[in-house]
Amino acid sequence: MFQTFQEKFVNNFIAEERWRYIWEGLGVTLKVTFFAVLLGIVLGFLVSIVRSTYDKTGKLKVLNAICKLYLTVFRGTPVVVQLLIIYFVIFGSVDISKILVAVLAFGINSGAYVAEIFRSGIMSIDNGQFEAGRSLGFNYTQTMVHIIMPQAFKNVLPALGNEFISLLKETSVSGYIALQDLTKGGDIIRSRTYDAFMPLIAVAAIYLVMVLIFSKLVNILERRLRSSDH
Repeated sequence: MFQTFQEKFVNNFIAEERWRYIWEGLGVTLKVTFFAVLLGIVLGFLVSIVRSTYDKTGKLKVLNAICKLYLTVFRGTPVVVQLLIIYFVIFGSVDISKILVAVLAFGINSGAYVAEIFRSGIMSIDNGQFEAGRSLGFNYTQTMVHIIMPQAFKNVLPALGNEFISLLKETSVSGYIALQDLTKGGDIIRSRTYDAFMPLIAVAAIYLVMVLIFSKLVNILERRLRSSDH
């Protein structure tokens, strides 16, 4: 049995340096996830500010309507469909990097969820905090930046961590636009060796390890933020 396992391991990963498909795919997955997370945070933050400002002051009515449309569309349709539309429809006639397309698709999709996470955190802060900001001479923007957002970020950190973990796993559909990510790398090995078990289990194990590492980092950050309150 051990010999059979060893032969399969060699055939799937060592022969013809097939491990490179996994390694290179992992690099693509991490790159797409990293930049999509950055895009999602920026976009989600801006949308949450517009939405919460409208909820609290009634201002920015037009921008709020645009943000609501954005949230409805990107939260109401599958991310794989959005990925295909961006690649084959919006950039169908343009020679564009597939990694850039994936970053845009996953980042814009994640931004819709991050926006509502941030908004829920902002709305959870007592109105007395805004009054405290005004008593210190802060305007609305200064109060949001210096008082509200730091508290809101602490409140929503677990939800943000879950969103980014989901984003990491969602990138596995990048193969639909022929982007050789981690999942696609495992599938290429499967198509060469006709052995599905070992490459796909390896891919699943790598995703699991990445999720565990990211979850640990989020937990460490949570503890540090809690300790800073004391």
